[in-house]
Amino acid sequence: MAPRRSRTTARDRSRRVLSQNFLADPAAVVRMLRAARPGPDDLLLEVGAGDGRLTRPLAARCGRLIAYEVDPAVLPGLTAACATLPQVRIRPADFLAAEPPAEPFAVVGNIPWSLTAAVVRWCLAAPGLRSATLLTQLAYARKRAGDHGRWSRLTVLTWPEHHWRLAGRVPRAAFRPVPAVDGGILRIERRPEPLLSPAALPAYRRMVELGFGGVGGSLAASLRIAHPRRRVEGALRAARLDPDIPVGLVWPEQWLVVFRLLHAVEPGAARIRPGYSAPRPARRGRRTPPPAAP
Repeated sequence: MAPRRSRTTARDRSRRVLSQNFLADPAAVVRMLRAARPGPDDLLLEVGAGDGRLTRPLAARCGRLIAYEVDPAVLPGLTAACATLPQVRIRPADFLAAEPPAEPFAVVGNIPWSLTAAVVRWCLAAPGLRSATLLTQLAYARKRAGDHGRWSRLTVLTWPEHHWRLAGRVPRAAFRPVPAVDGGILRIERRPEPLLSPAALPAYRRMVELGFGGVGGSLAASLRIAHPRRRVEGALRAARLDPDIPVGLVWPEQWLVVFRLLHAVEPGAARIRPGYSAPRPARRGRRTPPPAAP
């Protein structure tokens, strides 16, 4: 029997290399628009504009839009789709190599899933970023937003300045070609006022890195490397945390309580939202929702 020939085309291989899964469902486009909430005066940067399926409705709701697309095969279609939209500027360039605008801006995009971590890092490092609405793999979005009741190191590290949430789910059938998994809409918003003062942020990040490092065998043991035992025990009690709790189950709000108490020797260095009280720990096998974000 003759070997079966592969029907994979050069275009198929290119899409895999570029990690392209274009939105084909109008309902998914509407879901992205609702999550992004662009305003009439906003400057938007779109990552991976593709054929313009999301570009056109975004442009109708914002002041200016810069659409980044590196695939030369889709650029003619994108250019034609935006030909009557003077507020859209198409950049046939790598978004990750772009300099962030000096003015406030937002990022929106059905991003290449293989570049998710890099796009998120770019957004977090941009001083003028107000929000990022990114269509990622569902598992990534849920992990970063604490949707499983577990929190990632990156989310906790950036929580004083950025709020993370899962803003929606997009089924795999909404994409062409159809990927192996569903998509999730990850919304990252820069807080108008950080939960900690700039002077306190380095110490907070060191504490979180120490806790996630697991060098002491438990959260309490890790924190005792840098802080007195009695102060650590008191801080964990105040945050209603078991000393042996897995570090990923500690809510960002609880990290802030622990930080405030461990650094109480510097009044005003750690500033927690007025009226905040630490949440009660969830019962085993049941997830208790965290306090509402500010």
